[in-house]
Amino acid sequence: MTTVTSIEDLRVLYEKRVPRMFYDYAESGSWTESTFRDNVEAFAKIKLRQKVLVNIANRSLASTMAGQAVTMPVALAPTGLTGMQHADGEILAARAAEKFGVPFCLSTMSICSIEDVAEHVTQPFWFQLYVMRDRDYIARLIQRAKAAQCSALVLTLDLQIMGQRHKDIKNGLSTPPKMTLRNIANMVTKPRWALGMLRTRRHNFGNIVGHVAGIDNMGSLSHWTSDQFDPALSWDDVAWVKEQWGGKLILKGIMDPEDAYRAVSSGADALIVSNHGGRQLDGAPAAIDALPAIVAAVGDKIEVWMDGGIRSGQDVFKAIALGAKGTLIGRAFLYGLGAMGEAGVTRCLSILHKELDLTMAFSGLCDINEVDEKVIWTHGHR
Repeated sequence: MTTVTSIEDLRVLYEKRVPRMFYDYAESGSWTESTFRDNVEAFAKIKLRQKVLVNIANRSLASTMAGQAVTMPVALAPTGLTGMQHADGEILAARAAEKFGVPFCLSTMSICSIEDVAEHVTQPFWFQLYVMRDRDYIARLIQRAKAAQCSALVLTLDLQIMGQRHKDIKNGLSTPPKMTLRNIANMVTKPRWALGMLRTRRHNFGNIVGHVAGIDNMGSLSHWTSDQFDPALSWDDVAWVKEQWGGKLILKGIMDPEDAYRAVSSGADALIVSNHGGRQLDGAPAAIDALPAIVAAVGDKIEVWMDGGIRSGQDVFKAIALGAKGTLIGRAFLYGLGAMGEAGVTRCLSILHKELDLTMAFSGLCDINEVDEKVIWTHGHR
């Protein structure tokens, strides 16, 4: 049996157990994938100051994100098709997050519906929204999130149009997967995944099928989703969403200080520095590299979080040191989910928690809320 000690161990196991189509869907970026790779590599370039002989006996990673108490400043990011990485994936991830004491955010493009997830957890979760052309459907979707008592709405701003991901085109990505000879041959080598999928009824986009007139099969759904992302989306729509929602609003996809100013003036409760995991504009900077300028621009006027490239608790620590009040993980928890189901998500969170705690201790601090740029090592540091 494989001994799992790191997020990379989970990724290796995930690659073995999940069909190539869905592994590639998660583990890829747009075009040359330079931003996808840089998201991870940029963290390694940031060095830390090691401190000694400081009393580090009583340490705490407890914090808050948009007023919600968290056991560490990490949330599970919204990821599409999660229920294709493992049967009932969104439900399993939401349960693991709740038990661990960190937020879970459900994607609009989830396999398990809002109502489905709500039935299987006892605490409120967040819902991520794509604003599509069909505003009547979006208004009803927001109302469904309210009815499910979601505690925050995460509005994604950077998917007015889709970035091109070569692997998805080559794999013929679909939900559920098309039964081609190539796909069948690959799935035969993933018996654990296949057995789980045979045991569940959840194989389509649960928030869409049955909730949009005329969408009752995969053919019509594919056509609808390809036509529905709205290139005309603007800041005026953010005001409309805020009015429809009426609760905590988080804006995801900010990479520029000017856009961060707009986020502040929109009245949002938090913004997420994010390049969509390198899946949209290839050639954009790593999210961690974009973070300091945005923090400097908006100060304490709005809570700033970040996602993209986090593969360890030390990465979380570096993001907090550079001014983030919270972080989100996507691929890291998908690795755990695909590898080991709910237990794998819990394992992922446990690894991050331990690494974050040890890194903070080695830096001579006991409270995650006291971490700031002073822990970053620079040449000629005094």
